Amino acid sequence: MRHKKIMIQGTGSSTGKSVIVAGLARIFYKDGNKVAPYKSQNMALNSYIDRDGLEMGRAQVVQAEACNISPRAYMNPILMKPNSDNDSQIIIDGIPYKNMNAKEYFLNTEFFKSIALKNYKIIEDNYDIGVLEGGGSPAEMNLRDVDLVNMGMAELIDAPVILVGDIERGGVFASLYGTILMLDEKDRKRIKGIIINKFRGDIDLLMSGIEDLIDRLLQAGIDIPVLGVIPWVSLNIEE
Repeated sequence: MRHKKIMIQGTGSSTGKSVIVAGLARIFYKDGNKVAPYKSQNMALNSYIDRDGLEMGRAQVVQAEACNISPRAYMNPILMKPNSDNDSQIIIDGIPYKNMNAKEYFLNTEFFKSIALKNYKIIEDNYDIGVLEGGGSPAEMNLRDVDLVNMGMAELIDAPVILVGDIERGGVFASLYGTILMLDEKDRKRIKGIIINKFRGDIDLLMSGIEDLIDRLLQAGIDIPVLGVIPWVSLNIEE
């Protein structure tokens, strides 16, 4: 089977990307595929030690369990553990590398890009499907040239993207529309669909908003479908 991949990005942090990745991975696994999660760059204080004694982000552990495979550090090759507002311990391939501030980190983008590509190649060579997770928002235009976790990563491996908006916090239509309009055309073309996450209430009351969002995007010459609405569910799992 030729390797396939899909990337889940969000309009911001805590939109539910991690859980959606886990859910999709489980569906693909149950369909008989060999599946693995991947997040090139993660920022978290809490980490997990894999079977080789290597550190990785805990969200990818949950996602690996959804795939019925052992969590491995190559699923999250760059882990940033904040020491302060502008300084983090950088973990590469599960091993502490050095402390770096934001400027120093971004000056080494090509090095970190090679780490991200090397590790995704492991997934590409060993799994039918890779389900990737983005971080924060892809519309941080000041960081696009050094991005390794959203459209930058999607471009490196030519991955299609699903964009997730969180309706629980309010402003989901503005965040989806604004995110899409802020992207360069080449990045925008990667988005194959939209998911509205964490919905509570009467779905009929939401439909006119979805229709208006689609109309406004079409008026801007952008044809991206809303793939579905995921209800709010209380979950006690790592994100």
